[in-house]
Amino acid sequence: MHEYTSTARVWGLSCPGFPEEVSRARRWTRDILRGSPLAEDAELIVSELSANAILHTASGQAYGSFHLAVAVSAQVVALSVTDDGGAGTAPKVEHRDQEAEHGRGLGMVSAIAHRVVVHDSDQGHTVTAELYADARWGGRPC
Repeated sequence: MHEYTSTARVWGLSCPGFPEEVSRARRWTRDILRGSPLAEDAELIVSELSANAILHTASGQAYGSFHLAVAVSAQVVALSVTDDGGAGTAPKVEHRDQEAEHGRGLGMVSAIAHRVVVHDSDQGHTVTAELYADARWGGRPC
């Protein structure tokens, strides 16, 4: 294989910042990953990250949006949600009490995913969760 050739496939979706768009993002992800053993975990992650973008950033305000990317290779499924920023702080994993009504979502994502990375920019935040297709790549077996 040529050194610049990749076998990864990447899809992108932009959604207006309305709550009903979370279910659209989830269905879209399910369609892409149909038949994959990682599909259910991916749907849950996309749902949580999309909802967080709408609830906690400018993505949920008038004219706001969030952007979803799904990258699939033989080794990994990477799910990224980019928000419109405007939050006072960057998203971070917090392990809250089970009785807490808010603040557990990113902790749940980090418990499901093999790796979670948060990138900040002037335009917003991108949270990427990776699910490994094979235990050799790290984390728990699929």
